[in-house]
Amino acid sequence: MKDRDLRLKSIKKLIKNNRIQSQEELLDYLVKEGFDVTQATLSRDLKLMKVGKVSDGNSGYVYTIPEDDSIKESDQIYAQDFMRGYISIDFSGNICVIKTLGGYAHSVTNALDYMNLEEVLGTIAGENCIFVCLKEGVTPELFMTKLKEKIPNLED
Repeated sequence: MKDRDLRLKSIKKLIKNNRIQSQEELLDYLVKEGFDVTQATLSRDLKLMKVGKVSDGNSGYVYTIPEDDSIKESDQIYAQDFMRGYISIDFSGNICVIKTLGGYAHSVTNALDYMNLEEVLGTIAGENCIFVCLKEGVTPELFMTKLKEKIPNLED
């Protein structure tokens, strides 16, 4: 976890201090700083950090990190999407089943995926039900604790 935290801090610093136009370019910077990271991991890091691209005013686009206020607002929107559609949460082993109102499974799954919880291996949405595969060793209690950190008004 420490390596990841250091890598995320380095990514943030690199994006703020350089005009980075591609993941390959950012990957080169990270390698020069001593990080052994794959493109897939970097892509997940950028998604987690909500990194976007903006026009550089010339002929290209550069990476940018959103302000903390816009991240909080975005997080709140996804938490509302989750709360708007979910009915119940139940567990069987490392499988979490989230029941939703009819037609809401995809928006609730999208919100859950956006939260990028490390405890989640993957999600599958149906019409009114979501299957969440938890990583090995993740307990229902731990998952609920992490989910409530993202959605404070979530009840058991």
